[in-house]
Amino acid sequence: MRNGAWIRNVTVAGGVVVLLFLPHLIPAYYTHLLILTFIYGLMAMSLDLLMGYTGLTSFGHAAYFGAAAYAVGILTTRYHVHFSVAMLGGLIVAFMMALIFGLMATRATEVYFLIITLALGMGVWGLAYRWVSVTGGDNGLPGIPPPDLGLPWSLSDPVNMYYFVLTFFTLACFFLSRFVHSPFGLSLRGIRESESRMRVLGYHTWLHKYTVFVIAGTFSGLGGVLYAFYNRFVSPADVHITASAEAVLMVILGGAGTLFGPVLGAGLVVFLRNLISAYTRRWLLILGVTYVLVVMYAPGGVIGAMKGTFSRLRAKMIPTPVPGGHPQKVKLQRENPDEEVLTR
Repeated sequence: MRNGAWIRNVTVAGGVVVLLFLPHLIPAYYTHLLILTFIYGLMAMSLDLLMGYTGLTSFGHAAYFGAAAYAVGILTTRYHVHFSVAMLGGLIVAFMMALIFGLMATRATEVYFLIITLALGMGVWGLAYRWVSVTGGDNGLPGIPPPDLGLPWSLSDPVNMYYFVLTFFTLACFFLSRFVHSPFGLSLRGIRESESRMRVLGYHTWLHKYTVFVIAGTFSGLGGVLYAFYNRFVSPADVHITASAEAVLMVILGGAGTLFGPVLGAGLVVFLRNLISAYTRRWLLILGVTYVLVVMYAPGGVIGAMKGTFSRLRAKMIPTPVPGGHPQKVKLQRENPDEEVLTR
């Protein structure tokens, strides 16, 4: 096993152990923020499939997140179905919506794709805001019950809900990781770099984009399902363009094309939003400034900056090998510029 793979496996195993014991070591408020990080991290990772791996920036990704949450709210509060049926219904709604929207959006590229997804997302927001008899309009859907697993412990307890959300988050991470490292995932990177070249090589690029669009929308819906059960309230704000913009910021802040970077970006956005909102209501201004600063000074996101720093440190620590292993004359900056030394 290569050293890089060994280090990665040890890091993942250590992270899982930390996450399992973390809610017993921190205050309940931070457990709440971690649950939100996992939920929004699912939406951010699914968006990264489009942005980071396929090169398609969507400004309507919150539509699938919110639509799935609304489906759970309607099924549980008005029809009183079992939570498993509500979960499945939310995923089906997100899946079907992605199927339909993908037919309209994936034919476009670059800024046209962005505009179409923005328009579709705002259409969903308008439907949630105006269809008062079903969605509750601006009042939203309150009173969504937590899942009832039929066990002695209730998911009303934040710690129990933490493990419930963490289970689905871990399964989603495993599937998405296998997906992006599969031959299909590698072909998405080829489309991102040069779609015309992939088309010449015989790839059906539109079908690839459409497939990843549907998968991304479905996993965003999974985040919406968990959000509805945890927050126990859904409103039009959950499908607004602001929610989609936050998802884009999560991907850029964490690092597009890294899959797990957006989870880190989701954590930063969640913690910053809750911290700043305690002092000012101008969160949207802070959101915009943060977006501009990240694009200007850290285009690779936090993960990209960390990788660059690690590479520079590694280059300084490991000497560059000399071909043939023979001493080579190298001029060094010394007090006497004419002085030469031998180094290996």
